Amino acid sequence: MVYKYKAMIALIQRVSEASVSVKGKAVVSIGKGLLVLLGLEKNDSTQEADRLAEKLLHCRIFDDDKGRLNLDVSAINGEVLVVPNFTLAADTAKGNRPGFSNALEPNKAEPLFEYFIQQLERNYPPIKQGIFGAKMQVNLVNDGPVTISLKAHNP
Repeated sequence: MVYKYKAMIALIQRVSEASVSVKGKAVVSIGKGLLVLLGLEKNDSTQEADRLAEKLLHCRIFDDDKGRLNLDVSAINGEVLVVPNFTLAADTAKGNRPGFSNALEPNKAEPLFEYFIQQLERNYPPIKQGIFGAKMQVNLVNDGPVTISLKAHNP
């Protein structure tokens, strides 16, 4: 079976604060803004990264003065923390154990992750990030809670 579907995935959470630790040591933190868990699937490319970066930065999930979700992260001068997360590509169609054959291989995923960060920084610097390939502990205070799944579909 040839894997043809492309859908880079970002699980974004509106946060009051978020941080990443590795081996008990804090490596990065943000205040109010977005925590982004990024999943890369086979056949994802720079096209999906470009599309998803654009969608992410323009996603209006922050309250305006009337309490409506009308503002994007730049409008509130918020921060962005992107954490690589291959488990978002899990296949749960069969059985009880998720399969990860849809996840992009690490040697291809890391450069694409870095490209995604660069695309975000072109429009909204600075972007903070977790450590690719590390076992991380992510701490957050979800504001709302507001959690959105974004996908960059490119057939």
